[in-house]
Amino acid sequence: MDPLLQRDFALPMLQELAERVGRGERPWFGLNGPVGSGKSLFCQQLLELAAPLGLRLGVASIDDLYLPWNQRIQAMAGNPFGVNRVPPGSHDLPLLLERLGAWRAGGPLRLPRFDKTLRGGDGDRLAATPSGPEDRVDALVLEGWLMGCRPLGLGASSAERFVGLELAPGLPPLSAEEAAWLSRWDQHLEAYAPLWDGWDGLWLLQPAHWGLPRRWRFQAEARQRRLGGAWLAPAALDALVRASLASLPPALYQAPLQAHAKASALLNGRRQCLQVAWLRDAER
Repeated sequence: MDPLLQRDFALPMLQELAERVGRGERPWFGLNGPVGSGKSLFCQQLLELAAPLGLRLGVASIDDLYLPWNQRIQAMAGNPFGVNRVPPGSHDLPLLLERLGAWRAGGPLRLPRFDKTLRGGDGDRLAATPSGPEDRVDALVLEGWLMGCRPLGLGASSAERFVGLELAPGLPPLSAEEAAWLSRWDQHLEAYAPLWDGWDGLWLLQPAHWGLPRRWRFQAEARQRRLGGAWLAPAALDALVRASLASLPPALYQAPLQAHAKASALLNGRRQCLQVAWLRDAER
């Protein structure tokens, strides 16, 4: 792990979790980072850093809770990106809330897993394995690109004023068809509010600019291809990245999170937002 990321972000996160566990809590943090930024790798490295602290940490992705295949296809039907996952509304929130509640009540953490290599790269959900020692965790980090995004109350009449909204350097702005779906994605976000309200904190990996996630995601896919796993064609990969940027445009949904995290850091002295430009590029 990069020394700056470890010192200023990972260790403060783990130390706060350990303090809460020491007070008898079962805490969990949300981790927000753009598509392709290396959230999964970062969480695996967190596990290695947590062990010397005596912290039994669990890590998972909200994407592990994608709806099962048939339900997901139905929920995402007709969207302007042609994708079957990524936008809000593609996750099984009742199941996630139920499993988190059972864990916080003292039970094991039983979450399914999502395998992105299945169905030719479209991925599918795997059932949770029988309970074992790995499920006995005291704290959790749950990552995802839309963690913490709140609905803005957009109505269908709002669409026209967002046509042409800039998404990221070098990418086409929001199209009329994409803007017409904004109110639907915004409405889907309402179902995520109980999840956001239940955590003990949100931490953000903020890209230096929003043109980086596309490059990072293509780098990750190239690595997957070299390893011999299933991978997506460039057009399908482009659609996934665009779905993350155009379903919840960063200027509308990510900017408020970044402002809140920075204000929180000034108040509590902990750095909960870190700007990154090198997570993927450093691995090339």
